[in-house]
Amino acid sequence: MLTNLNLSTIQIARFILGFSWLYHGIFPKLVHIAPLEKAMTASIGLPDDASYWITKSAGVGEVIFGLVLLYFYQSRFVQILNIMAMVGLLVFVAVFLPHVLFEAFNPVTTNIALIGFSLILLTDLNKNQPRNADQTSK
Repeated sequence: MLTNLNLSTIQIARFILGFSWLYHGIFPKLVHIAPLEKAMTASIGLPDDASYWITKSAGVGEVIFGLVLLYFYQSRFVQILNIMAMVGLLVFVAVFLPHVLFEAFNPVTTNIALIGFSLILLTDLNKNQPRNADQTSK
């Protein structure tokens, strides 16, 4: 059944990246603030009201970035931004909530996988780009 979809590796990487950002923005931040999200903002000492609004704003930002990733997946800048965000979020968790790194479904495995999908997209961009200006004129 899935063979009829004819999705390329690039499209699969694109959809997984976009879906991940959309899902993590919508459900644990906008629809319902997950306990881990509360713990993350509380770990930097924010009051409850500020924590709530920062979490909601982060959710909106993640939804926007998910849409950007889906649409501009062929942008080197967007892929590098995704990698930087994944590394930054992983460092944040390691510094402020290190015990989370040892939980099931932790940010180590999630973030590394999402970095890997960005690397697939970057590799494809490099493969399909001419080496220099001389090659484009031939």
